[in-house]
Amino acid sequence: MRRWLAVLLLAINGSAVAVERVVSLAPSLSEIVVELGSADLLVGVLDAGERPAELKSIPSVGRYGQLDMERLLSLKPDLLLLWPGSVGPAQREQLSRLGIPTFIAEPHNLKQLTRQIETIARQLGRPERGRTLAVDLRRQLDDLRQRYQRKDPLRVFYQVWDQPLYTVGGGQIISDALEVCGAHNVFADMTLPAPQVSVESVLSRNPQVILAGSQAQLDAWKAWPQMTAVAQKQLLLVTDKGLERPSGQMIAATAKLCQLIAPQR
Repeated sequence: MRRWLAVLLLAINGSAVAVERVVSLAPSLSEIVVELGSADLLVGVLDAGERPAELKSIPSVGRYGQLDMERLLSLKPDLLLLWPGSVGPAQREQLSRLGIPTFIAEPHNLKQLTRQIETIARQLGRPERGRTLAVDLRRQLDDLRQRYQRKDPLRVFYQVWDQPLYTVGGGQIISDALEVCGAHNVFADMTLPAPQVSVESVLSRNPQVILAGSQAQLDAWKAWPQMTAVAQKQLLLVTDKGLERPSGQMIAATAKLCQLIAPQR
């Protein structure tokens, strides 16, 4: 109860007391803190992949899905930044009993992301930096929407993994990035963030474009030449992993996605 009250107060009022010791429990949230010029407030981060240069010397509190609770407590944070999926349910329950003010971030679209960046800036006591960054990101998004909008959005299948076959659902922020680019996720009707699908379901939805993170995944679809994406040679490799990290840099990653899908625009 104390923790949820702290979350509510943070969300409504912003940070009532200037924070000095922040632990980020997701790489995307650590990245937002850096983008806000506030890396000096971080005393601990959860690791998942390579860190930005600004965070090289920050103590680790574990890896994705494996939080070192003892290490976290030793850092005496006065604010936790939490992405729910980065910590397992049992450890999230432990965190909820600690009474540490916690900001939970899980944006489902890019508009929510820019709002959350502003809110995090307020938690950090640096609201002006948040407003400035958010205004710039919204301007970039508006420009992308105007440039890439189309009367009939391109039908796109975004492949996350191949064995088993996973994609993104309609409530996942990557699905919104596709919309910005004048495209439509063919599995937008699915509510799970990363639903498992079948090859047959992809064939039945007949995407015009297939996006994947490896060439091998794309080449496997050539076994179905009747599919529009294969016939039109629209099997496109996504090399920028920024789409997987909902921070300010995701807007630039979305711009690259738009250029990949519709280079003629």
